[in-house]
Amino acid sequence: MTESTELPPEDRKIVTLARSARARNGVPEGAAVRDETGRTYVAGTVSLDSLQLSALRTAVAMAVASGARSLEAAAVVTTADTLPAEDHTAVTDLGGPETPVLRATPDGTVQQTHTTA
Repeated sequence: MTESTELPPEDRKIVTLARSARARNGVPEGAAVRDETGRTYVAGTVSLDSLQLSALRTAVAMAVASGARSLEAAAVVTTADTLPAEDHTAVTDLGGPETPVLRATPDGTVQQTHTTA
């Protein structure tokens, strides 16, 4: 785990998309993932009586459902200090242990970059 303030443009983009999803939908978290071709998938928290999914797991599911074979990076905008292990596992399942997960605050400040490698 490392703290990061300088991001490459493609990582800044997924943080911005995650922020937008969170704000637009009025949900606790927004997330975005980038697949091996550069396509992005954006999602918010899903909270139904019959289905509870974090924003990140929803974004990973959208990528899988759209045919992504791998992930290059993921970003989550949240007020939480940590992400559930299941979120990291979902990213690792599709992207591998070196896929970075950026955790950012609602203002877009990246607090942590995490990989499981």
